[in-house]
Amino acid sequence: MLRKLSLLVAIMAAISVPAFAQQPNQDQEIAKVSQVLARYVRAADRRDSEAVERLFVENGAVEMRWFNSGAPQPIGRLEGRKKIAWAVANMIPPHTQRGNSHHSSMDHIVTINGDRAELDAQFVLYRTVSAARPETGWPPGTSGNQGTIRADNAGYYRLKLVRVDGDWRIAEMIIDHDLPFVPARR
Repeated sequence: MLRKLSLLVAIMAAISVPAFAQQPNQDQEIAKVSQVLARYVRAADRRDSEAVERLFVENGAVEMRWFNSGAPQPIGRLEGRKKIAWAVANMIPPHTQRGNSHHSSMDHIVTINGDRAELDAQFVLYRTVSAARPETGWPPGTSGNQGTIRADNAGYYRLKLVRVDGDWRIAEMIIDHDLPFVPARR
């Protein structure tokens, strides 16, 4: 009896281990989906339109809305990764001298269903401007960071992603701004 039980356990282990080993680790896939948003916000901060373009599928879309306390009002929609890249290069204002921006995303909620995923995250946009170093050097007693950091906007990123050749790409991104937003015009 013990011998039959041992044989049964061995057979079950041999059958189940390879099947388990072939399934991707859910935590790793969640991390990969979150990395797409991390790469997007860094590329937007650098105004790197080519990096942004690579994160989208060919017919990807970005829709911006003013969240308006749960009654969203459209700001604009771009369809196609080439148009999205153009907007990053031409519609996001350049940084001021000594200025920078940091889109910080947090509280990612990721749902994965096969080769499709959704990510919902909060964001805060910070603007930084470093102080100009005086020609004669910093005055005695000066210490710490010199400049300003200002929270400029906040809201939500809502992404739909698809897996393409093993990599996650953005199919649609909705950006809900907490504050009304007026795009830059050049």
